[in-house]
Parts: sequence; structure tokens; C-alpha cells
Amino acid sequence: MNLIPIPTVETISTGDFKTNYYNTNQPLIIKRLARQWPAYNKWNWDYFIDIVGEKEVGVYNNVKSDSYTPINTADAYMKFGEYLQMVKKGPVDLRIFLFNIFQHAPQIVQDFTWPDEYMKGFVKRFPMLFVGGQGAITHMHFDIDLSHILHTQFAGRKRVLLFPFEEQHKLYRKPWEVLSLANYANYNEQFDYENFPAVKLAKGFEAVLEHGDTLFMPAGYWHHMEYIDAGFAMSLRALQSSLGGKLNGVWNLFGMRNIDTLMKKTAPKWWYDRKKEKLYQYAAKELAAAK
Repeated sequence: MNLIPIPTVETISTGDFKTNYYNTNQPLIIKRLARQWPAYNKWNWDYFIDIVGEKEVGVYNNVKSDSYTPINTADAYMKFGEYLQMVKKGPVDLRIFLFNIFQHAPQIVQDFTWPDEYMKGFVKRFPMLFVGGQGAITHMHFDIDLSHILHTQFAGRKRVLLFPFEEQHKLYRKPWEVLSLANYANYNEQFDYENFPAVKLAKGFEAVLEHGDTLFMPAGYWHHMEYIDAGFAMSLRALQSSLGGKLNGVWNLFGMRNIDTLMKKTAPKWWYDRKKEKLYQYAAKELAAAK
């Protein structure tokens, strides 16, 4: 992997953000965007336990999906408060993602401000909370709806690995999915280049997010995240401004995903083997082109 730090600023003007990052699809960390929000000091484990602790949520472990696994299928369900109490006590490889806590406690949308000055198209019905215990991992993928993301870390530290969408074949993307076949867990210590040699060619970014950091992740960016500490973050999603970008997101959600789910149910091994063959062919072309 050829990695450079994600560019980081304390603050940034709207013009500079749009010219240098939004319009060019470049990631950025803004250190102080969220610090004026009440949520910066107000949101903590006990606060969430008090207001939505009784709600049942799906939790996900660190096991990568296989040929039989539909996208976004929870590994277990428990009360949100029970999960947070577990996370507080020590390492646990369970995480929660795409949890619309605001649907259950609408009053907390007053705790932050939508940054409309930076981009339009925010899906304001669906701000999402992401929570993970120390050691939890979000495996390499890109977001299926191809939205732009502002991802703000509110507790703990999280290691982030990013790649532009165009690096997909070097990353061993599984056809008809948003996931990579390769396992990037603890990539900074070890990686299986023997079986996934094209990853050596991939050009990307990395950083560690801390309390209050806001990551701008452009549409389609591949990302892998590791919870160094137990923590939680909020993602604000914005649709792409172009019609083509919106249509690609719709296709992924209602075309690609449904076809993949159907094939996993009807011919899982054949489908998996076919996709695996294709992705290695694509990776081989990348390796040949680099010689």
C-alpha cells in the first residue's frame, strides 16, 4: 500500500473546501468543525444509555462476510444500553453501524448543526450513529449509496484507511458487492500480500481520528476502520450533486444488491467462485499494467 496522511486543517473556509476537496473528491479532516456543537461535550456513554438504552439494536462482529452472507446482516441483537455497558467495561469486537438514534430520541438533533455551507443534499432524516468496542473492525468497503460523508468522532480513537473508488481492483473488490475479499485487519502490522499482491499498488490515505475530528469522505471512497479505543461517531450523509452520481447510488441499492442477495440464496458457492475468479483477473491486469 502506498499511503499518505489524510490532509488535516483546524478550520477551513467554504470556498477552500469546495475548491480543493469537495470538487476534487479529496478527503479531509477538519479538527474544529464540531467543537462548537453542544454534542462535543454533551454526548457520552451514560447520556445515550439514559435516553435510548431500552431500544434493541443489531450488533456486528469482526468476522468478514462469506458467500452466504447478505449485505448488512446483523450477527446478534441486544438492548442498546446493554451493549454500551459492555463496551465501557473493556475490549469487545462488536460494533453498531447505521443506527438512527435520532429516530428514537429526536430531541438530540438540536445538539449539532447541519453544515449546509459546505455541501448541499444532506439526507436530514438519516443522521447515523456508529459505535464500536476496543478492537472492533469495520472491514474494507465503500458505502453502497455513494453519498458524501462527514464523519465526526465523539469518543475514543479510530484508525482510518481510505482509498479512492478507482483503486477497486487493486483492493480486490468482490464483483456485485461493496466489499473487498482481502482482510485489512491490523494492516499497519501485517497484510497478506502473498495472496493479494495488487494491494501493494493501491494509493490511499490513513489517519487516526480523535474526539471532535470530522472526516470528509468523498462519495465512493473505500474505507477500513479499526477502533483503537471504544468509541462512537456520527455520519451526516449528502447525496451527490450530479444526476449520474444519484442514479449510480440507486442502482447499487436496488439493482446490484438485490441481484447479489438473490444469487447468494440460490447458488451461493457458484456465485462466490465466479466473483472470486473475476476479481483475481482484474487484479492481474492491474499488476501487468504496472510492469
